Amino acid sequence: MDIELNNVYYRYDKEWVLENISVVFRTNEVVHIVGSNGSGKTTLMKIASLIYRPTKGYVITDGKDFWKLDEKTRTMIRRHVVYVHEKPILIRGSVIDNIVFGLTLRGINKYKAMDIAKDILDRLGIADLSERPVHKLSIGLAQLVAIVRALVVQPQVLFLDESFANLDEEKKRKVIEILLDLREEGVGIVIASHIENIPDIDIDKRIFLKNGKLVSS
Repeated sequence: MDIELNNVYYRYDKEWVLENISVVFRTNEVVHIVGSNGSGKTTLMKIASLIYRPTKGYVITDGKDFWKLDEKTRTMIRRHVVYVHEKPILIRGSVIDNIVFGLTLRGINKYKAMDIAKDILDRLGIADLSERPVHKLSIGLAQLVAIVRALVVQPQVLFLDESFANLDEEKKRKVIEILLDLREEGVGIVIASHIENIPDIDIDKRIFLKNGKLVSS
């Protein structure tokens, strides 16, 4: 799956936060978006992950103008793209309720969804958290649950917005191991951060944003 941004602009009220952005995100590719706070990283991620419609410009998915497609087709395409915010919103309930939620939305049987969720929790070494209410989680654990919720639906392109910021080193390492496996399976991974180097992940393409403009790629 290719997601191409072509001459994209975006503004809140009268202020432009992105200007003339052209970039392509592909499956089987790891892209790192680097920029300071306020550089436009989150807005770029939300446009590329098909959440925000650009003020000007085009978003092309597999050769088609995404925002000119009918709503049903857009919904089907969005199911292959997942965005994880730095401060994710979790649904009420337990950790495993949140992880199962995205799977059942995609038509997976609840019992199979539970098995998938338990498997990845075991792999990350946090199976003991499965029944914990999400409102009792630390910021780091809430962030981890949001990442796990994204991973289990097996997206074609995964967008992670400062998603390692509150993880301890052990959990970060385990998440990176899973990301590397996903990359081998052909998943596209896009990581936004304010730091230039992400240890243990080979980056295929690095994009630098400054004041809403692409300054290097």
